[in-house]
Amino acid sequence: VLIRSAEALERAHKTRAIVLDKTGTLTVGKPSVTDVVVAGVSEVELLRLAASAEQGSEHPLGQAIVAAAQERGVALEAATEFEAVPGRGIHAQVNGVALLIGNREFIVESNVGLDGLDARAQELSQDGKTPMYVAADGKLVGLIAVADTIKPEAPEVVAQLQRMGIEVTMLTGDNRRTAEAIAKKLGVARVFAEVLPQDKAAMIVQLQKEGKVVAMVGDGINDAPALTQADIGIAMGTGTDVAMESADITLMRGDLRGLVTTFRLSRATIRTIRQNLFWAFAYNTALIPVAAGVLYPLFSSLGGVPTGLQFFFGERGFLNPILAALAMAFSSVSVVSNSLRLRRFKVA
Repeated sequence: VLIRSAEALERAHKTRAIVLDKTGTLTVGKPSVTDVVVAGVSEVELLRLAASAEQGSEHPLGQAIVAAAQERGVALEAATEFEAVPGRGIHAQVNGVALLIGNREFIVESNVGLDGLDARAQELSQDGKTPMYVAADGKLVGLIAVADTIKPEAPEVVAQLQRMGIEVTMLTGDNRRTAEAIAKKLGVARVFAEVLPQDKAAMIVQLQKEGKVVAMVGDGINDAPALTQADIGIAMGTGTDVAMESADITLMRGDLRGLVTTFRLSRATIRTIRQNLFWAFAYNTALIPVAAGVLYPLFSSLGGVPTGLQFFFGERGFLNPILAALAMAFSSVSVVSNSLRLRRFKVA
């Protein structure tokens, strides 16, 4: 865990809500094609058109389609007039065929009929898969479903964060059914689904308006504004440089267990600071008045300092300067020694 500032470490212990981006954070970030549903074309033809169009895409879902076509030996063609619509899908021309590939909203907004495939898409979504609609020349020709593997440690990390009193929220651009299916597997109760890249920071603001100190965890370029907006931005070390530059804390190995380590370390650090402050104040509150002579009236009423106590209080009831100096040194040593106990902190 790379913590870029003491302020970030201090703020982390106040966190009461954490927003986790799905792709690349809760999941491995390498989705693969699971289902191909055709309507009026062959499966090979659907993959050829979709993969040819997606060759220019940098989105993990588009890359998954290209990989699936290549694995099946489908010959791809060059695409022209490629245009990506963030959070929606892509436009492209393949051998004179105008293609639209994207989510349901993208297809509906493009005035393409769903042709009875909507029910099948909903079934795929309920299985935690992301269905992408493929339309050719204004007609829907099929669905390609893609799924990303949940990181093995993710469910346990979510459970640990919840036990620590931190509300866990998942953020994704997936449709709500897919998002809720994945959230159920993870044990996440609150989901922000169908969120466009430019709206991610607004979701953080929404939680902050609820009076919560919010941490955001992400790995992509479009996560950067949300990482900056959050009270604590946490980037995955396996993600983009932009995300890491925007974050206060980086999980260098991309292991979600680093989150638990971060919050436990922050709480242990603040606990140690409070212990140091308590003992320093208690120590000085007790000894400074003695050094200043608060016992002088008492000893005067007794006729002087008893012989056995004169080494400590002299003849008039003032603290021996040698002991005062030793006590001051011991105060510093005790604070440093207590702080060094953090070296025994064990990572999650």
